[in-house]
Amino acid sequence: MMTDRLLSSESNAFDEQFELSLRPQRLSQYIGQQKVKENLKIFIEAAKLREESLDHVLLYGPPGLGKTTLAAVIANEMAVNVKMTSGPAIERPGDLAAILSSLEPGDVLFIDEIHRLPRTIEEVLYPAMEDFCLDIVIGKGPEARSVRLDLPPFTLVGATTRVGALSAPLRDRFGVHLRLEYYDEESLAHIVARSGQLFNVEIDEQAAYEMARRSRGTPRIANRLLKRVRDYAQVIGDGTITLSLAKQALELLQVDPRGLDHIDHKLMIALIERFTGGPVGLDTISASIGEERITIEEVYEPYLLQIGFLQRTPRGRVATNLAYEHFGYAQPEQN
Repeated sequence: MMTDRLLSSESNAFDEQFELSLRPQRLSQYIGQQKVKENLKIFIEAAKLREESLDHVLLYGPPGLGKTTLAAVIANEMAVNVKMTSGPAIERPGDLAAILSSLEPGDVLFIDEIHRLPRTIEEVLYPAMEDFCLDIVIGKGPEARSVRLDLPPFTLVGATTRVGALSAPLRDRFGVHLRLEYYDEESLAHIVARSGQLFNVEIDEQAAYEMARRSRGTPRIANRLLKRVRDYAQVIGDGTITLSLAKQALELLQVDPRGLDHIDHKLMIALIERFTGGPVGLDTISASIGEERITIEEVYEPYLLQIGFLQRTPRGRVATNLAYEHFGYAQPEQN
């Protein structure tokens, strides 16, 4: 099943429970994203000095990079409460009004997947963000009247994986725009080591780097791999994660040194062997490997494109020379 994929950067219920125990509480504990942290530190200090609520913050970037964690860290640094919800969960203006009216002065409201907010909700959110007030329409027809409710100053932290899908008026109302980038190997190795300490698991430095290398630049995947490798260490080994044990476990989990799993292998090998590297249409690939077109396009392809193994061309998908090299195939002769 798609949702059970080990290398998916999307979260599931088990991830959320697992991540709660691993999440840093302060900026000083938050590993990586140096530029984001430096900017946030200044904005938070300035807001504290002026005794104001922090300006509204928009966090964007691929899934699994720590946007939700960062929202909680912001609230902790400001010494206020955080309320968490998501775009699809707010269906009616009344839902938003209930959440906003329950906030204390300075509180943080975190809306995940904010690009999925219904347009009618956005309209209610604009005056709340700008003037800290709510315009609610009571009644219907000729008897309808508008009531303005004052709100305490608050900070809206919005998170999205698709910043382009946000409407311009909503995007422009955020004073702080922060993009979260994929993590480098060193930061991910530190995250793995820190998670290991929290779980009382001994991890060799080289083993931490090995897991980091295969994590696709994403902390969520790094922690998920650690969780699985820890199982192997406790059952097959003596509980300590060494480099050789990490490699053995990751091989059994079918995660290769570039962070590709068996589905990535199936897709790329089909492209190289059956279609001589392309160009080939997406529907043809879909029928060939038995995966839905949208799943290939939105789940499998982005990472293959990112590491330069795949190209999208007007005529179809093409395997690159890097892919031939990685999978051990001789490169085709150019016509």
